[in-house]
This record gives sequence, C-alpha cells and structure tokens, in this order.
Amino acid sequence: MKPADTTARPAPASVPPAGSAGPPTSNLRIRSLDALVPPARLMALLPLDSAATATILAGRLAVERVLSGADPRLLAVVGPCSIHDLDAAREYAGRLRSLAERVSGRILVVMRVYFEKPRTTVGWKGLINDPHIDDSFDVGTGLRIARGLLIEIAQMGLPTATEFLEPITPQYIADTIVLGAIGARTTESPTHRQMASGLSMPVGFKNSTDGSLQAAVDAMQSARAPHSFLGIDNDGGTCVVSTTGNPWGVLMLRGGRSGSNYAPEVLHEARTRLEAAGLPPRVIVDCSHANSGKDHRRQSIVWRDVLAQRVAGDRSIVGMMLESNIEPGSQPAQADRSKLTYGVSITDGCIGWDETEALIQEAHDRLAGESRDHSA
Repeated sequence: MKPADTTARPAPASVPPAGSAGPPTSNLRIRSLDALVPPARLMALLPLDSAATATILAGRLAVERVLSGADPRLLAVVGPCSIHDLDAAREYAGRLRSLAERVSGRILVVMRVYFEKPRTTVGWKGLINDPHIDDSFDVGTGLRIARGLLIEIAQMGLPTATEFLEPITPQYIADTIVLGAIGARTTESPTHRQMASGLSMPVGFKNSTDGSLQAAVDAMQSARAPHSFLGIDNDGGTCVVSTTGNPWGVLMLRGGRSGSNYAPEVLHEARTRLEAAGLPPRVIVDCSHANSGKDHRRQSIVWRDVLAQRVAGDRSIVGMMLESNIEPGSQPAQADRSKLTYGVSITDGCIGWDETEALIQEAHDRLAGESRDHSA
C-alpha cells in the first residue's frame, strides 16, 4: 500500500488562511447604503400646526364613527392613483375640499393621497421612493415632499388616506393620516399586520389579488391583537416596537384575478366571514382595480351599483373608493415633466374631475332616500 502523502499543501483559494479576514460574506449585492434623516428630525422640520392637527384628529374620529355605525354617512375615499405633481395635487385637494363641504351632511370625503406603489414586477415605485421619476431613488427628498404635502392638505381641512407599503415609512408620515390601507399584495404579510396593529388611525385591509377574502379577514384579526416586532424609533434607531392592537380595521373589496367582488352575494359572504371572525360586518368597496376590470371608465358602473345596494338598505357598505384626477386616463411616467400632461395619472387610469364631482353629488342626492330597513 502506498503510504499516505503528508506533504503540506496550500489551502484552496476560497478558504482564507487562519487569522485572515478573508473575502466579505455580506452585502455582496448591495450597491450603496445611504442614511436617512431620523423621523424626529423631519417632524421637527415639518411640524403639524393646530389647524392640521384638528383636521387629523377630527377626521380619525369621524372615520371611526362611520365604521362603528354611529355616523350614518357614507365614507368616500377619492383621489389620484398616485401623487407625482405637487401643483396638481394641491389643485385637486382644493376642488375636493369645496365638494366635501357641499356633501358633508351625507358623505364623509377623504382624499386618497398615495405615495408608495407596489409593483408585481417593475415600474415607478411612487413619489417617496423616486420623487424625480428618474430612478435616482432620492428617498430623503421624497419623504420631505410627501410630509409637506400631507400637512398642506390637512391645513385646508381635508383628511387624507394612504397605503403603507414600507414598514418604516409610517414613522415619517403616519401622524398626518386619517385612514391607512394595507394593499392586496401585502395583506398576508405578518410584517404589515404587525405594523397595522400599532398605527394610530383606522386601517383598511384589501382582499388578496386572487380575489379571496379570508386573508384580509385574518389580517384584521391579527392587527387587533398586541404585537412586538423589530422597527425603528423616532431617532432612527433599531428597536423592538410593542403595540396595543388596532381595533379599527375594515375590509376593502377590490376584486381579483377571478373578477369583481361587489355583487350582493359577495357582500353577503363578506359579512358572514367577518361575523364568524367576531369582526364588525363593515366593508369599503374599491370601484377601481379588478372591480372595474382595470378600466377607469367602468368605475362609475361599480359606484352606481354599490350605491344602489346601500340605498336599498345594505348598511354593511360603509364606504367606496374612486381613483380620480383632474383629467381622465393615464400616461407613461417620465423624468421630463414638460412632456407630462397636467393632471393626468402616471400609474393607473383615473376618472376626471367632472365625472368625480358628478358621481359624488349623485350619491349625495340618492342617499337622501336611503331605506331605514337596514340589512346590517
């Protein structure tokens, strides 16, 4: 038998010599790590004044009363699919504020002010992530612009709603929001359910993209319970966040791959699932997305159908949502703003202002004849 070869050999290149730091094993696909201003610093730079604070606190209480049934008004969450132009957003808010005052006896209007856009594959991720629409991802500027706009709108006396897509974003803007939302792609996420349990405002949970309702019902149950999870504090430090639970959840129906889900039989199923889970049988119907077949021109069909169910006595329908802008339709996103048409969405198609005003006024008029024989 050949004797064993005990000659020392150099270690393979992939194995660092003893005592050597060796090649890195982390951040191998990270291009950069850019620090952000801490939430407390941004809040100090852009503080809430007394007028904005009054709008936010009154708006949250009003939404809670609608969700509990104490306020009989219909909640209307109305606004652009996404915000990309501050001037257009301010103009839209001014128009909506005037309309909200005219219909306030029967409709509680909240402006949809969405800054974060979830993507199935790729695309513009919204004003907070990419405020210049050029893939520069100047998030610090995006957060500052978003907070500033939300404060301006609150100072007008108009409450706002937004979707929370990233779990860190709420530390920067949540104090300005009246109604939060967890989207169809993140309703099943434990991180977002835990985050919702600590938010200071009511939160809507959208059904899954496949159209099923149970994930959103489960999310509402989860968010009502206390949680502890990793997050950041107002100084930007990593911390354990412990929450008390959020009792103000509501199911948002937005349709799915299987089609729309605002028909009476689906609303009946939603009430049944909510009651079985020990939750209030209340829903908000999103007239856009899969409920309109992703065709903004069909939002009015959904709006009128759901409104007719509400007027006929289905008070489980506490609200509706419209994607609306100054002008109808959509256009491709691009960094050269001179080539963008003013008041037109750069994400999902929206209905224009004239149609928005007409639909809300029509709802106000029809709600005068609401049946008192409520089904829920």
